[in-house]
Amino acid sequence: MKLLTRIAQHAARNPERTAFRTEDHVLNYRLLWDRSSRLASLIHTMQLERQKPVVVYGHMGIDMPVSFLACVQAGHPYIPVDTSIPMERVRLIVEKSSAGLVINTTDNKLDFDNVTVLHMSGLDLEQQELISNEHWVKPDEVFYIIYTSGSTGNPKGVQITAANLQSFTDWMTGDFPLGQGKVFLNQAPFSFDLSVMDFYPALQSGGSIHALEKEVINKPKLLFENLSRSALQIWTSTPSFVQMCFPNPDFNQKMLPELEIFLFCGEVLPLAVAKELKERFPRARIFNTYGPTEATVAVTSVEITEEWLAKEKALPVGYPKPDMRIAVVDELGNPLPEGEKGELILAGPSVSKGYFGEPLLTEKAFGIMDGLHAYRTGDVGFIQDGLVYCQGRLDYQIKLHGYRMELEEIEFHLNQSDYIQAAIIIPYAPNGEIEYLIAAVVPADHDFEKEYMLTAAIRKDLAMRLPAYMIPRKFMYYAALPMTNNGKADRKKMKEEVFV
Repeated sequence: MKLLTRIAQHAARNPERTAFRTEDHVLNYRLLWDRSSRLASLIHTMQLERQKPVVVYGHMGIDMPVSFLACVQAGHPYIPVDTSIPMERVRLIVEKSSAGLVINTTDNKLDFDNVTVLHMSGLDLEQQELISNEHWVKPDEVFYIIYTSGSTGNPKGVQITAANLQSFTDWMTGDFPLGQGKVFLNQAPFSFDLSVMDFYPALQSGGSIHALEKEVINKPKLLFENLSRSALQIWTSTPSFVQMCFPNPDFNQKMLPELEIFLFCGEVLPLAVAKELKERFPRARIFNTYGPTEATVAVTSVEITEEWLAKEKALPVGYPKPDMRIAVVDELGNPLPEGEKGELILAGPSVSKGYFGEPLLTEKAFGIMDGLHAYRTGDVGFIQDGLVYCQGRLDYQIKLHGYRMELEEIEFHLNQSDYIQAAIIIPYAPNGEIEYLIAAVVPADHDFEKEYMLTAAIRKDLAMRLPAYMIPRKFMYYAALPMTNNGKADRKKMKEEVFV
């Protein structure tokens, strides 16, 4: 596999170059490749069935990347599981995946029925030989499995093959101006596919991954001290995470003088956020991308230039990846004409082979389009002039006083307001039936003396874009929206705060 070969080459040519670092630890390419290859040999001696999944448990420690590469060199897909995940869910993932092994990169004691646990802290890998590349995962074999939330409450394991991942990393390192040997931000835990956007393009291009541990992210003083020492060049995160940095006026080009690129994925990028970034980081370029876990992180991209910001319109998520096809269909699966809104269907080499051990769910979500493997995203969008626009989720649809509406459509228009930096909609349903909508808002800078004046201005703004029945009854204002571990707006926590 080209990706693994490249990492081995970097280890041979630039052995002392930093591959991965946290607040307290540094892992160079020589150690990354040597330790992962020896751990792969140890895994191989365990004689697991080929392609038997291996769960890798931990957070941002240096043993995580070592374990990932060890699994795939030994011919096994890895399942990254972050320490923030409740142990009951961890056990469910181990059980559902029929994992043949759990690698524990923490000091916590782990014990699972009928599954061997390797504790990295107790291993002497020097006794192991380097593994041969004949055992590496093949292009059509699964490279990693990421478990996402399922509508039934059970997690679903998305299988990404080596070919899926190679197509993605080739696109990232070829079509984006990432260069060689750059320093990449790793904000999202490995349990979330956003981490793949920085992790593997960095390793393929001989770059360094600067990982932010949750202990650093949760303490603003530590976070900004860390960032100021990072020498970051490529920033990868959700829009929510960068918004969390805005309250600090020192978060600008002076703090990160070498920053060249912002890469966003995972959420809608509000126009106001892009504008503020351009003001704070005039030398950096901003790229908006879109894609679900089922299509290997991202399948569209567009650079957000001053021209886009001047249009004062919703930002597109980009042009399709060259080897991908994107269609917009109606409820019956019929293609819709340009500019008409419907469900986004993705087809091509980025699309997963399906959910691990879930044939019925796979059949429901995956299929064939024009001879290509395809995925029904459940996302609402349209295509105009070759550009894809995303406008929320089909399953965020609600009914209020007889009117059917999309919550994300309301959020979409809220986030276009000059008075709003970020906003989410929370349906108020004390007895199960929705009574009205609440807008939880992080306001942009404004000159209003009172909140009710700001609210009136936002309402007036919305009335130009939305029917009256879609305008929230109540507005609540916050300095920042709470975030989940993967850097997205935490709707559940926000709901709890609003209803207190």
